[in-house]
Amino acid sequence: MSDPQTDDEKRTDQLTTAPNATEEDAAPRIDVTEHDGVTRIDVRDDAAVRPGPGQGDPAAESE
Repeated sequence: MSDPQTDDEKRTDQLTTAPNATEEDAAPRIDVTEHDGVTRIDVRDDAAVRPGPGQGDPAAESE
């Protein structure tokens, strides 16, 4: 019997099974930290996909 996969391995497998998928598709996009019972979720600066209006959207151009 093989060793069970970690959550990170399962995530990578899921995100790279689509046709034309690359390892970059499975790159982390958020950092999760916990301090004194408070969980903080931050979008990484190097994330390829970020929340909010995209390039070419007038809302993005006004910033």
